[in-house]
Amino acid sequence: MQERKRLEDIIKELPEDLRKELEDFAQFLWEKKFKQSPKQKKLRLTWAGGLKEYRDRLTSLELQKQAFSSFNFCGKISSNTRHT
Repeated sequence: MQERKRLEDIIKELPEDLRKELEDFAQFLWEKKFKQSPKQKKLRLTWAGGLKEYRDRLTSLELQKQAFSSFNFCGKISSNTRHT
């Protein structure tokens, strides 16, 4: 009970704009703690099986290397590229 009185006294001494900010923050904390998060969507996995045609020709590592060399991810030069 003493803590609540102390908190009320501090709030009363705050300027109006800071009391509004404190109210917003308290609302955020309450929602974070008590409001249920929206139901998570299940993954659709529509891509599953999309590379079946390569199963007999490439290993997963070879396929990954081809993807990296084709798309040049993050602007990095693939290990297959030579500098001249």
